[in-house]
Amino acid sequence: MGAQIQADLCIMTRLLGYVDLSEPHFVAAVLAIVFNPLFWNVVARWEHKTRKLSKAFGSPRLACYTLGGAILLLNVLRSHCFTQAMLSQPRMQSLDNPAAYHVGLALLGVGGVFVLSSFLALGFTGTFLGDYFGILKEARVTMFPFSVLDNPMYWGSTAIYLGWAIVHASPTGLLLTAVVALIYMVAIVYEEPFTAEIYQQKASQACKRS
Repeated sequence: MGAQIQADLCIMTRLLGYVDLSEPHFVAAVLAIVFNPLFWNVVARWEHKTRKLSKAFGSPRLACYTLGGAILLLNVLRSHCFTQAMLSQPRMQSLDNPAAYHVGLALLGVGGVFVLSSFLALGFTGTFLGDYFGILKEARVTMFPFSVLDNPMYWGSTAIYLGWAIVHASPTGLLLTAVVALIYMVAIVYEEPFTAEIYQQKASQACKRS
């Protein structure tokens, strides 16, 4: 265990040797990575508590589509900031080779499969927090990719960023990918109990009606 921690610290120290943490593009990328899950969680919980968005847009479904559109735009901005941060800082020679490039492409492909198949399994409202708007699934989704991985949308997205960083031989990209993974882990801890509570309330209401 101690050896593993020491190895991880060595890798992180080596990455930090390539990265200027105060560079504006890097700072912007970190802020975008942190802001996005914070935004959608705060807004979705506020909607669940107040139904203000549903009332403003005239229906829960339209409100959910609007939030989903905002999240998509924010994710485009995050990816742009991520790419600009990589391009503004040095490449890592040990990653700048055909083998690493093809590993990066493979990760992009795998991540893309997980993200796309998650979206197809959940649908738009299932992907973009429809349960916070009262748009609930009849049952837990268990088809692929949920049959092989929990939270495949998040981990697929992380794999895409990792692949993108490796394709660019970018230590900055690797460090930002670690930030993405960390933020997603925090989001999962924050989201899963609340989502479970929503469906527990649904089950309790169904039992009372029956």
